Amino acid sequence: MKKITLLILSVFLLSGCATQTFLIQDQPSKLSEEKSSHFFVAGVFQTDEVDASAICGGADKVAKVETKLSVVNGFLSLITYGIYTPRQKTVYCVR
Repeated sequence: MKKITLLILSVFLLSGCATQTFLIQDQPSKLSEEKSSHFFVAGVFQTDEVDASAICGGADKVAKVETKLSVVNGFLSLITYGIYTPRQKTVYCVR
């Protein structure tokens, strides 16, 4: 039983997170908006758009956009067998 628990814990911790960062301007930036997106069936054939230029007040003021699958989001996906797969999206604006 201890080996199975250790194996499950190891898989959970080693699976890590996934982060995609789209660097638009390499300038100092500040966090402007962080939001969660809810996908089902691993997000197949689903989209969730974010209008970064509207959030920052213009396309020239967007520094970067980031999406990530955190450990908590991965755990939620794991316990629902991929039926529910949340992701975090973050928009950073130029200071």
